[in-house]
Amino acid sequence: MTYRYRLTPVLLLLVITSVEARPKDYLKRPDAWFAGEEAERMGTNILSYQSELGGWPKNVETTAGPYSGDRKKLKPTYDNRATTDELRFLARLYNVTKNKTYRDAFDRGLNYVLEGQYDNGGWPQSTPPGTGYSRYITFNDDAMVRLLIFVREITSSKTYDFVDEDHRQAASIAFDRGIDCILKCQIQVDGKRTAWCAQHDEIDFHPQSARTYELATLSGAESVGVTSLLMSIENPSPEIINAVEASVAWYRKAMLTGIRVIDQKGDKGQNGVNKVVVNDPAAPPLWARFYDIQTNLPIFVDRDGIPKKALADIGYERRNGYVWYGNWPQKVLDDEYQEWKQQNTAKPKE
Repeated sequence: MTYRYRLTPVLLLLVITSVEARPKDYLKRPDAWFAGEEAERMGTNILSYQSELGGWPKNVETTAGPYSGDRKKLKPTYDNRATTDELRFLARLYNVTKNKTYRDAFDRGLNYVLEGQYDNGGWPQSTPPGTGYSRYITFNDDAMVRLLIFVREITSSKTYDFVDEDHRQAASIAFDRGIDCILKCQIQVDGKRTAWCAQHDEIDFHPQSARTYELATLSGAESVGVTSLLMSIENPSPEIINAVEASVAWYRKAMLTGIRVIDQKGDKGQNGVNKVVVNDPAAPPLWARFYDIQTNLPIFVDRDGIPKKALADIGYERRNGYVWYGNWPQKVLDDEYQEWKQQNTAKPKE
């Protein structure tokens, strides 16, 4: 399998976090910056948060300041953008400083990524995966897609020329296995491929539920990153082409028109705002976060785990504390798919 090093980022505003002091915010800085004192200080901070297993915890600004707690209590994960951007930062540091400390930390982190992949190509939410939903193959918050993009970078970007051949080969194999896993996870309804769930069983690939309000469904959000990744592969196989075409067809079928989500003043909540769905024929298309697998209708779920047909049917806390609608696939449908289609119109199908 060959591939090109291009993937338009999918902007999924699913978790609200600070935009300051994250490793990713500095990755576009020039080499001269990485040779300076500020980068060195941030690198020291990142090293302090690396767990004994090699990965990093989530929801932590790892460049902002050093970790002073018990390193044994650090819980590494692939969730919420953890680990991959720390590794990218360390790679940039090593390239300009040749400091072996950064190289050793990078190697431990890369091993954490490679060794965490299941034999079937999927990744859990974290390693060790545990016994709860974190053991499932995780597309939620783009976890698996980000890992696949990262291992592909190992084999295609000059930033990682320092990585030894064994690890580069392992990264290439990991990417191919991951794509194969994605194809096996694509949900079929009445014999037709559709989209993906936010998490899939690590044994038989069927869709699984996570938190009580995250049921086994077709995901209008997470499937975007998966589709975009598949479209970034050069010389795609017939299986990959069919998967992309099916996903795009599903997104067009799942598109919601004539409605808009607005913030309405209310007497509850920190900001006194309540999300309300209103009719608006001029509104741009929207997609729901979750769709029932059999009916393909949007569902909304409170912490009791009972699916509802409308956003107004669930309680205030989940209604306003979660992202239920979005325009996630719009760029894929408008731009990426059209370009991809032109490049692959002559490809044979199964």
